[in-house]
Formats: sequence, C-alpha cells, structure tokens
Amino acid sequence: MKNSKKYVKQYFEPCGVTMDWTKKSAIEKPPIWCSVDLRDGNQALIIPMSLEEKLEFFKLLCKIGFKEIEIGFPAASETEYEFCRKLIEENLIPDDVTIQVLTQSREHIIAKTFEALKGAKHAIVHLYNSTSVAQRQQVFRREKKEIIDIAVAGAKLCKAYAEKAEGKITFEYSPESFTGTEPEFAAEICNAVLDIWQPTAENKAIINLPVTVAHSMPHVYANQVEYMSKNLHYRENVVISLHPHNDRGCAVADSEMGLLAGGDRIEGTLFGNGERTGNVDLVTLALNMYSQGVDPQLDFSNLPAITKVYERVTRMKVSERQPYSGQLVFAAFSGSHQDAIAKGMKYRVEKNADTWTVPYLPIDPADVGRVYEADVIRINSQSGKGGIGYILETQFNLVLPPKMREIFGYHVKSISDHAHKELLAQEVYEIFLRDFVNIDDRLKVVNVGYDTVNPDFVKAKVEIAYENKTEIVEVDGTGRLDCVSNAIKKVINKDYVLESYVQHALEEKSSSQAASYVCITMDEKPYWGTGIHADIMTSSIKALVSAVNVMLSK
Repeated sequence: MKNSKKYVKQYFEPCGVTMDWTKKSAIEKPPIWCSVDLRDGNQALIIPMSLEEKLEFFKLLCKIGFKEIEIGFPAASETEYEFCRKLIEENLIPDDVTIQVLTQSREHIIAKTFEALKGAKHAIVHLYNSTSVAQRQQVFRREKKEIIDIAVAGAKLCKAYAEKAEGKITFEYSPESFTGTEPEFAAEICNAVLDIWQPTAENKAIINLPVTVAHSMPHVYANQVEYMSKNLHYRENVVISLHPHNDRGCAVADSEMGLLAGGDRIEGTLFGNGERTGNVDLVTLALNMYSQGVDPQLDFSNLPAITKVYERVTRMKVSERQPYSGQLVFAAFSGSHQDAIAKGMKYRVEKNADTWTVPYLPIDPADVGRVYEADVIRINSQSGKGGIGYILETQFNLVLPPKMREIFGYHVKSISDHAHKELLAQEVYEIFLRDFVNIDDRLKVVNVGYDTVNPDFVKAKVEIAYENKTEIVEVDGTGRLDCVSNAIKKVINKDYVLESYVQHALEEKSSSQAASYVCITMDEKPYWGTGIHADIMTSSIKALVSAVNVMLSK
C-alpha cells in the first residue's frame, strides 16, 4: 500500500476522561432497542422496500419485540409519508410501540413531519444536523456558532409544533458525524438543544451519538460516550442513544463498549444492513448478551424464519458466516471440533446439565431455531470419526463401536475428498448401508440348523452360497456365531479371527430391529460388517457375513 501517508486521524479523544467504563466487565441489562431498518436500512437498499414490504417488516419488528421503530423520513418522499399515515390511520401501531421519524432542521421539513404524525399516540421526532470538522469546513462552510444556531432553530420549531400535536412527542437530537466532532463542541451543541427542550422525568429527551463514519478504535468511542454522559445537562432526564456504523468492522464492539460507558439505548438494524458496511447488527448484539446470561428482551427464537422474511423484502443476503444467523455458524467440519461437540452433547445428557458449556458452540443452536443434526455436524473431507458417528447415532440410532467408527470415518472422508463436496447426513447413512450393512454379494449364509443339546458346545449344519456354488457344512463351535464362522472359514479356505461382536436395539421397544457389529481380522488387518434384522441372532450372522464380504472384496 503506497499512499498511507495521505490518511490522518479524524477523531478526537476527549480531555479529562477517567475511563470509568473500563472497570465494568459485562453488560448487565439490555438497552432500549430502536430498529432503524425501515429508514437507515431501507435507504441503503438497491431497490427500496415497497409500502407493502415495509408494512410486513414493521409487523416482524413488532413481533420480535422492538418497542421503538424508526419508520422513515416522512418529508423526504411520498412513499415515506404514506407509510407513516397508513400506520396511524389504520391503527397498525401496537399501544406499546413508539414510532420514530427523522427530520432535518428546516421549517418546511419539520412542518411536513408533524403533519405526517397527526393522530399518532406517541412518536419520537428525531432532529439532526452535521457537526464534524469535515462537514463544517467542506460541506456547510460555516463556523461553530452557525452550526449551533441551526440545531437550536430546529429544536425551537420542534417544540412549537409538539405543543400543538395531539399525542405525546419525545424529542431526539443527533449531532451527525459525532465521532468526527470535537467532544467539547458536541457537548456544547447538545446542551444548547437540551436547554430549549428542558426534558423532564416524565418526558425525557434522547441524545443520539452516531458513529456516522467509524474513524477510531472502539475504546475511543467509549471515551467519547463517557465524556458526553458526564457533561450533558439534565443527565438524569436524558437517554443517551448509540448509533454505530460498521466502517471499521467494529460496530458491535463500539456498541458494547459504548453501553459500558453510559449508553442507554441502541439504534441499529437486523443483520447490520445500512449504508456502506452497514449499521450495528442488532441480532449479533442481542445474542451476545444472551450468551452471557442476559435476556435481551428481543425474540430471536426462530432466527431462520426472521432471516427468510428479511432476505425476501430487502433482497439482501445474510452471509453464511454472519454471527448466530449465518447458515454455517453452528456447522463443524473439523474432525476435532466435531468430536468435542459430540462429547459435549453427550455430557449434557449424562449430567442433566442446566447450563450451556458445549465446546465450540457459544449458544445452544436450538435457542435460535436451529437443529443440531442438520446444522451442527457437517461432513466433508475434513471431518472426523466423532462427527460422523454422532450423525449415525443421533439421526439413525446406529451406535458404531469406536474402532469401527474410526474406519468408517476415514471411508466417508475419502468419498467426500474424491467427490469434492459436502455429504449430507442421509448420504452418509446410505454409504454405511451400501458398504457395511447386510452385504451378501460374494458369500451368503442361506440357512443354519443348530443342535442346542449342549449350550457350551454347539453343532450346526450351515448352508452357504459362495462364488455360484452352494454347499452344506457340518461344524461345531463354542457358540452359534462361532459355528457359522467356522463353516465360513471352511468354505472360503481362510483362517480369519473373529475379534469383536457388539449389538444393540435400534429402538426401545419389543418389536425393534437389532443392529450387530462384527470385526474379523486377517493378517492383523481389521474388517468390519454390520447386520440389521428383527432377530438378534440373524442380525449377528448378517454382520459376520458382511465383514467377510468386505474382506473378500479387498
């Protein structure tokens, strides 16, 4: 990068800040949430939402639990005005929800704004003007006093119109481009506005401190917020609101540190939609709190459904790696991760745990409407035996012995690697059925007759089909499966060793099928097979025959 010297610091660190916020280690209660999806978010869309889409989104935001929703800039366009009127005239605003509208400090715009609000029971009128050095010098070319005069004039007009309004009006003021404004001047202009409004305990004012463009590391913003919190007039009657944008990828950190530093309220959007890199993602921010045991008082328990509506009405895409909401954020492809997650899940069941500490998963996927089996363990060439075994066990009730799980794991990884693709759970199951279960392509046990007079020494007649020939072999052994194994050895003329035999029911009921797993070794190399049948002995024989056929195919 050749031109770094052309960039200089555009932020200001306040004097006299003691950074008291650094003494706090956690956010202990949720802020007041304000969604600006229908204004900040909407204006950043390639194709802005239609009136019907805005209405659907508004209803979604209410369902999630937002009590303050900025619905637009009524004086900016006819669609914005009509949307505000529709919400009011058709009584679509729940009694516990307050709509918020944006206005510049210009009389005809303020007049149009209050006209749009006629009949609203409660509304927030959000007044703003730019205050940063860059805006003052380059855009407005005005001195500080002139900028203050703009804000004060707007505040007086808002107060005058509010006195004539039918419903309750709450005032909000934003020194736009706050982070590029000298903190002392930001406090001066905010206090000038507050002196006009004179907020009370019954009708507090909101001072919004936007990271209109991010210029600094998050702790600098927190220091700016702390400075404002300690220097605003009427502080006990002022709600400090934060409005971070994500230019530096720090919007969530700005918000969390800003709340520690005195912020009471957050303005943001679902999934971080907004101008340039977007606003703070309220889903991430809220679920960060949730993951630390704080109820955010927003309902994201069906996040996939919320994502679906958002993507449809905004025509935006939620990234696969978007925190909490992305399609892959709970997915584990790594073998070691899968193994740890599978063991963590099993530990929770064994201990009946009431707290969530599963490795690699910061929250329970089920809490946001995700499904363990479909979302958590994903199979590709990087996967391990733990994850593959977890899928077979949780979705198909097949509990493979550890050594078989390892061999099958390598088998599946090889298939995924050669196909260059992820394998779905059903595909993994089908591979297991195809390559390990009830295999009788070369050798098949047709029938078995036992002499069970002496249970410790069994004689049997075993009918075996092998390489297009069928013969009956009379054998003896220490058990029924040993008899069948001895018969197979005679027919194929190979002296393998029956190493392991495990079986379990596939379901907890009397009519359940049994799954049996058999391992044989030949020249110290293991071969596994599985048998599934309603009769336990038959499933055991099928497992042995499958293992032999696997061996014969090598």
